[in-house]
Amino acid sequence: MNILLLGGGGREHALAWKLAQSPSSRKLFAAPGNPGIAQCAELVSLDAGDHSAVAAFCEAKDIDLVVVGPEAPLVDGLADSLRAGGIAVFGPSKAAAQLEGSKAFTKALCDSAGIPTAAYARCTSEAEALDAIGRFGLPVVIKADGLAAGKGVVIAQTRDEAHQAVANMFAGGFGEAGQEIVLEEFLEGEEASFFAITDGKTVVPFGSAQDHKRVGEGDTGPNTGGMGAYSPAPVLTEQLTERAMTDIVRPTVETMAAEGMPYSGVLYAGLMLTNDGPKLIEYNCRFGDPECQVLMARYRGDLAQLMLATARGELEQAQAPQFEDAAALTVVMAANGYPGTPEKGGVIAGLDGAEAEGATVFHAGTAGDANRLVANGGRVLNVTALGSSVTEAQAKAYRAVAAIDFPSGFCRRDIGWREVEREAQQS
Repeated sequence: MNILLLGGGGREHALAWKLAQSPSSRKLFAAPGNPGIAQCAELVSLDAGDHSAVAAFCEAKDIDLVVVGPEAPLVDGLADSLRAGGIAVFGPSKAAAQLEGSKAFTKALCDSAGIPTAAYARCTSEAEALDAIGRFGLPVVIKADGLAAGKGVVIAQTRDEAHQAVANMFAGGFGEAGQEIVLEEFLEGEEASFFAITDGKTVVPFGSAQDHKRVGEGDTGPNTGGMGAYSPAPVLTEQLTERAMTDIVRPTVETMAAEGMPYSGVLYAGLMLTNDGPKLIEYNCRFGDPECQVLMARYRGDLAQLMLATARGELEQAQAPQFEDAAALTVVMAANGYPGTPEKGGVIAGLDGAEAEGATVFHAGTAGDANRLVANGGRVLNVTALGSSVTEAQAKAYRAVAAIDFPSGFCRRDIGWREVEREAQQS
C-alpha cells in the first residue's frame, strides 16, 4: 500500500522506521519529515492544516492510508476531512480527539462512564479557579484545558504557586489552551503509560511504557515533553493491565461509541497506579513521544497492516500485536535551554558511532543533510536501545550517547532509574 505519514518529530521517525519495514508497505511519503525520516520515506511539502491540499496529494499519489502522528491535526479535524473523501486514516475524528483536546471533556466522560480518576474542578475564570483551590489539599494539579505541547501542567506545592499558575494560564501563558483550566487532586502512586489500539468496536492492548517528564535528574525541574522512556513498564503488571482495560479503556471506547463519536486509532492512557488501583490521569489521541520510540523498537509485525485494519474498522480480524520480550530504553538529547528557549543550530556528529554501539537514533528536532546535521528544536535526538533488562538497555543507550558529538546539547543521565533500582534489588 501507499502510505502518507504526517509529522516531523521523533515519534514520526520511529513510525516511519517501522512502517518502512512493513511487508505491506509499497511507498511511504512523509510530510514534513526530518533528515532521519528522509532515510526511510520520501519527504513532501504539505501543510497538515490545509485539509484540501492533503486530500489532493492523497488522490494524486493513490494513498491507501494516512497516518497522523501529532495531536494538533487530529483535534483540528483532519481525519474527518480525509474520510469524507474516502481516504483511510489512522487517527480519531475531531469529536473523538476531544479526549486529548479538552481535559474538561475527558473528566466529564469519566463522570458519565464511572471511570476512576482524580477529583477535579472545571474553571472558566481566574476568580473561579482561585476560589476552587481552597477545596483541594496540597499539592494541587493545575492543567490548561487545551493542547499545550505536553507543558500545560503545574503541580503546585503551595497556595502561592497555585495562584501564580492560575494567573499565568488565564493571562495567556499557554495561549488559547489556558482559557479554561482544570484543577485536580494530587494522586499518590507511580505513573505508567498504557496504549491500546481500537477501531471503535474492538480494543487490543498495545504495550506499556514509563517516561520521564522532568528536565532534571531525579525527576526534578520543570516539565518537558519527555526526556526519555522505557518499555515495557513492569510496574504495570498483567493484573493491573487487565484492570486498566476493564475499568478505564473499554468503558471509554464504549461510551464514545454510544455518544456517536466512535474512537479509532491509538488511545494512550496516562495512569496513576494508586493503592486503590489504576486511575486515569489523562488521555492522548496519538502515540506518546518518546514512548512511541520504545514501543516501535519492541514491536514485531506488520504495522501498516494493523493500522489499515484499524482505519477500516476490521481490527477484530487483524493479528494481535506482538512485542519482543526485550526491554527498550530511549534517551532524549535536547538542545541547551530546553524546555525554555532552545539553542538552535548546534552541529551534531557521531550518529554512525552511536548506531555501531547497537542503538537506533531517531531524529526529533534536526535539520540539514548527510553532510551537516544541526539542532533545530528543543528535543533533538532519541537514542534508543534494546536489552534483556532495562539495566542492559540503559547501558547500551548511554554508550551510544557517549559516541555522539553534540556540544550544545544535554541529556539526563538517569533514564529508567526506578526500574534499574528494582532490578538491582531483585538480583
